[in-house]
Amino acid sequence: MKKLLFSLIAVFAGVGVASAAGASADPCILIASMQGVFKTLRTLAFVGAGFMIAAWGWGYIKDGKGVDMEDLRKKGTGLLVGFTLLFGIGVVLQFLPGISGCAGMGW
Repeated sequence: MKKLLFSLIAVFAGVGVASAAGASADPCILIASMQGVFKTLRTLAFVGAGFMIAAWGWGYIKDGKGVDMEDLRKKGTGLLVGFTLLFGIGVVLQFLPGISGCAGMGW
């Protein structure tokens, strides 16, 4: 039920954004105005990964036991997936203006 409700909210939000932009709206203006978000995604990927690694290091130093490879494997997999998704989305969206014919607008 929660998944269905979440998907309905996402659909309604998408319809609202599409209707707010209008049918004749220029996508280049939207892309140029979203450039800060694209750059922020890439930056947050690095900052988040740095804070997570620092927290792990501090935890291992504080405990004094050493590194358990199974614990590191579990945490590292999540970190790699999250970092790859955020950084990958940021990089792909960086090339969006060139692909859509809006090259040079606000970049």
